[in-house]
Amino acid sequence: MKKYIVVLLVVLLSSCKNENSNSIKTDNESNQKTLTAEDIITKSIAVSGGERFKQSSLKFEFRDTYYQALRKNHEFLLVRVLVKDNDSTFDMLSNVGFERYHNDAFVKLEDSIANVYSASVNSVHYFSVLPYGLNDTAVNKSLLESEQIKGKDYHKIKVTFNEDGGGEDYEDVFVYWVNKETFKVDYLAYSYAEVSGIGMRFREAYNERYVTGLRFVDYNNYKPENTTIPIGNLAKAFEANELTLLSKIELENIKVDLVNN
Repeated sequence: MKKYIVVLLVVLLSSCKNENSNSIKTDNESNQKTLTAEDIITKSIAVSGGERFKQSSLKFEFRDTYYQALRKNHEFLLVRVLVKDNDSTFDMLSNVGFERYHNDAFVKLEDSIANVYSASVNSVHYFSVLPYGLNDTAVNKSLLESEQIKGKDYHKIKVTFNEDGGGEDYEDVFVYWVNKETFKVDYLAYSYAEVSGIGMRFREAYNERYVTGLRFVDYNNYKPENTTIPIGNLAKAFEANELTLLSKIELENIKVDLVNN
C-alpha cells in the first residue's frame, strides 16, 4: 500500500504545471481604500504561509490517526490512515475522487457511504490549514461589522459555499474573526445540519506555531447551550462564558516539506 501511495505522489507531482503566484496588495495600497473581505482573507492567507500551501507535503496526527496532504498548485491528494491491530485502512481523496483500501485491497463503496468518508477526510484537512482554501472559486465571502474580542479588534467575515464545488457540506455557514493587527484567524464559528436541526461550534485558536513557514494552530472547541443564538453572536456568547468546552482540536507530529520550490 505504501508503494501505491508513493506512485500516486510521483504521478501527481509530474502531472502538474507551474503557475504564477497571485499578486497581493501592499500595505500602502490597502491603506488607501477600505479592505474588502477578499483583501482580508488574502492577507490572512499570506501571513499564514501563502503560496507555500500550494506546493507542500504535510504530515500530522490527529486523535491517533495519521494524515498526509500533498498539494501542487490545483492538484491535491488527501490521505487518512486508520490502523487497528494488524489491519490498515487507507482513505484517499484527490481531484479524481475518493478511494478506500483495506490493506492492499480496493474496497468498493456505495456512493452515499463514500461521500460520508470523503467529507470526514476533507474536514480534518480543511481545518488543519485554515485560512488557506478560503479564496477558492466555490467560496462566497461577505464582510460583517467589526467586533472586539478580549479587547482586540477583529474583521468579521461570513463564508458560504456554492453547491457546485462546495463539497458534501456546501450548506454549512462559517464566520471568521481576523485580527486587524496581525491578520491571523484567532476565532471561527460554523453551523451545520444534524439530525436534530442545526448544530453550531465556536473555536478559539491557541498554540500557534510555524513549521517550514506554514502556520498551524490548535483549537478549543465550544458548543452553545442556547441553540437559538445566531452564529454571528457566538463571540459575544464566548466572552459572556455562555459556551461549553466540548473538546480540543490538537495536531501532533506535524511535518512539512515544500515541493518544487
